[in-house]
Amino acid sequence: MNNTFLTPKRCTLEQDAIVDYLRDLLGSASVLTEPEDLIPYGFDGTAALDGEASCVCFPTTTEQVASILKFANEHRVPVVTRGSGTGLSGGSVPSPEAIVLCLVKMTQILEVDSKNLTLLTEPGVTTLKIAEAAGAAGLFYPPDPGSMKISTIGGNVAENSGGLRGLKYGVTRNYVMGLEVVLPSGEIIWLGNKCVKDVAGFSLKDMYIGSEGTLGVITKILLRLIPVPPSKQTMLAIFDQMDQAAEAVSAIIAAKIIPCTLEFLDRITIECVEDYAKIGLPTDCEAILLMETDGHDAVVREEAAAMEKICKDQGAREVRIASNEAESVQLASARRTAFSALARVSPTTILEDATVPRSELAAMIRFIQQVAEKYELRIGTFGHMGDGNLHPTFLTDERNHEEMERVEEAFKEIFDETIRVGGTITGEHGVGLAKKSFLDQALGAGVVDVMRRFRQSVDPNQILNPGKVFD
Repeated sequence: MNNTFLTPKRCTLEQDAIVDYLRDLLGSASVLTEPEDLIPYGFDGTAALDGEASCVCFPTTTEQVASILKFANEHRVPVVTRGSGTGLSGGSVPSPEAIVLCLVKMTQILEVDSKNLTLLTEPGVTTLKIAEAAGAAGLFYPPDPGSMKISTIGGNVAENSGGLRGLKYGVTRNYVMGLEVVLPSGEIIWLGNKCVKDVAGFSLKDMYIGSEGTLGVITKILLRLIPVPPSKQTMLAIFDQMDQAAEAVSAIIAAKIIPCTLEFLDRITIECVEDYAKIGLPTDCEAILLMETDGHDAVVREEAAAMEKICKDQGAREVRIASNEAESVQLASARRTAFSALARVSPTTILEDATVPRSELAAMIRFIQQVAEKYELRIGTFGHMGDGNLHPTFLTDERNHEEMERVEEAFKEIFDETIRVGGTITGEHGVGLAKKSFLDQALGAGVVDVMRRFRQSVDPNQILNPGKVFD
């Protein structure tokens, strides 16, 4: 993993002067400088990546954010924006001497508009609170990243987060209708509106979705909501061979069925989940598919019956069908607890993220297993099989430097193969620090150069999240 930072143009102020400014603006209680207070802000959810925060501040208004950025830009102070720190690519790891701009106190849901099916929110609201607010209005916000209980909506937008329902409903980008953004200069702009159709000018809003804090600071988000599906059915299919599960996924898609959830776990992950959650999973199978269909009652019944038949035709040993909401939650927990279950096994758990065309899924899973054997590593693989997004999860110990070198080599082989078969180095976690060394290979030098030029035009003093995505 690349843990090097871009050094911005030289800061013109001493640290004490920066802290004094922030305290005058926000109040002393909203600025952290003591080493013991800064420790949690030196890393995010990415294993084996960390930095050192010099100060952390907590603005509560857009105007405060604008003042901080204007000050930082004038004095060449790097700024790293942060939410709850659940990111998995090192995107919010602080660079040296940076102000950590933490937005977790901007927690107001400003409007739920049932007439236009929109929700306006500040960035520090958790994804779960967004979903609950939508639900209270009889509406539905589909994106559901695994960290939704604690991840913030601002972080979701900055990383273009996905989730278990991505196959049918898409990712965060598909639900962002407008953004309030503070530019590095301190200027405040609004991008987008409540209109369903709008093709006036460049779609700059989309440049900020997934920009990982490198182009501006998002301070308000206008989200699209949809009606709640009236019915759903959850099922779990158990397979003795991974190829059978992959073929079942292909057959489901070929039958023109798009479930809202189509997830898988490999054998290592199944063993860890069962040891952790005790939900009655067989530990002698090679793969499990979690399937969920939703919509109108008749469609749900038809799709559920078709998926059950397809899985059995492809050799499923058993298909379990939830008979009520409690059983549905229990079956779904097999997938939703996967990372937590794996994280118990070894001191360091490195959750990776690669996406391949669905036709390459079975071969890619086998390749990951071969890489694990080659480098004598333990890798559990789970993920979103319906959209080709795999999460090979390394169970290791970062204190073992020799083993970590083998982990690095294994990463490289997995990403090389991902790119070779037409895949991408990240489906939902972002580039950050962890994957920037692969970006030229994945996108091409010409594309990355265009990205660099756009970033330079927006942030000529290089203060925003320096060293992330590319140098």
